[in-house]
Amino acid sequence: MTRFLVAVVDGAKARFLTLEPLDAPELESGPDLTERCELLNPAVEMAGQDLWANTKTGRNRGSGSRGHSYDDHRGNHLVEFERRFAQAIGAQMESLATAYELNTLVLVAEPQILGILRGCLAGSNGRLQVQELAKDLCKMKPRQLQDYLAQRGLLPTRQVAIAAGRSRRG
Repeated sequence: MTRFLVAVVDGAKARFLTLEPLDAPELESGPDLTERCELLNPAVEMAGQDLWANTKTGRNRGSGSRGHSYDDHRGNHLVEFERRFAQAIGAQMESLATAYELNTLVLVAEPQILGILRGCLAGSNGRLQVQELAKDLCKMKPRQLQDYLAQRGLLPTRQVAIAAGRSRRG
């Protein structure tokens, strides 16, 4: 039986949802995506002055009021912050996959962070079958997200149960 973990990631946060199978599909509607947890990127939450000693990059005043420019390599540091966030996401995905006995990961992420996440997943044991979508859908509600992913064939379609004993009139 396929058990799904959906990870929806942008640069600032990661949301983790599971799609639980139904016990009696003929009697209940579903399956529904259930949000399990969320991770926030601590580097995005910090203000510039908390990350850097000087909030403006590339300028310095020397003696005699003459300025000179330099490269303080902030880009390298930002990439490192993203890499650490991706590692935390990878660890959380492994933990949830084990706890809920999941075997399929649907990874929905912004293209830049998706590339970094691929590197984190390459080190996993290959227990999860991974399907990817390079898109930012982090702001969608679980039902909207489920419908969107089902339309693209990444999740099963949500079924609506018709109560037993009801008759339709035409």
